[in-house]
Amino acid sequence: MHYKAMQTYTHHSSLITHHYKTKGFLLFYLTEQFFSIQGEGKYAGVPSYFLRTGGCNLSCPGFGAKYEVDGKIKYGCDTYFAVDSAFAKQWQKVEESISLIQKLNDEFKEIGYLPDVVITGGEPLMYHTDKVFYEVVSWLVNQGIRVTFETNGTVEIDFDLYPVYRACTFALSLKLANSGESKDKRINPKALKAIAKHTKDAFLKFTIDAASVESSAIEEIEEIREILPELEVYCMPVGESRETIWHNDRKVFSFCMQHNFRYSDRLHIRVFDTTQGV
Repeated sequence: MHYKAMQTYTHHSSLITHHYKTKGFLLFYLTEQFFSIQGEGKYAGVPSYFLRTGGCNLSCPGFGAKYEVDGKIKYGCDTYFAVDSAFAKQWQKVEESISLIQKLNDEFKEIGYLPDVVITGGEPLMYHTDKVFYEVVSWLVNQGIRVTFETNGTVEIDFDLYPVYRACTFALSLKLANSGESKDKRINPKALKAIAKHTKDAFLKFTIDAASVESSAIEEIEEIREILPELEVYCMPVGESRETIWHNDRKVFSFCMQHNFRYSDRLHIRVFDTTQGV
């Protein structure tokens, strides 16, 4: 799809106002935005523009990505800079949609076509009721752009109140026991069933290490598939660097072959050896 001039947004305004008559809003934060290649899941290899939000309702210490805050060593997910509130002073608060929409429009003009847009985090759906966030997503969908949310699947969405999300793709990156989070925090059947029922496209994506392959991974995945039996399953190796991926990739590769799942590598980490800005 070639770039075309930004379409006016005014015809959406009355609809958006209706959605937010009685709602209170979170503050919407971005940690980074950049153009790259989607490295994971169903659309791996597709040129994509990324919006990474700040904040998450999970911390996933079991993934073991090591980082330092004020001289203290901590462990968490590989995008700890977008999860741990200790980094919040580095996040950008987005207080109105027009400037971000204009920046996106300028970026797409520079790119020369309309790429996929991936909204990731942290947990981006923490902001799904925010007026500014919803306006930006609505504009993207109105441009005919494929919008993918990378989400842990724990946030319940009212698809009647926020219908634009029906047009989006949901990469359900559900967490297993190896994340270090309790089951009641990381699995929300009601939220998952609503996403599977109401959205344009959704698939399951699990981050697995060698140890979980040899222990409970298949039982946990099959339990989740009882909730979402129709969704494709992608499995990828734990790792925030090439070195850590290499410790897990062959086990995950064989695991996918054994259980007829789709293997997802992490192309951006293979190429750049980092999770930030790529």
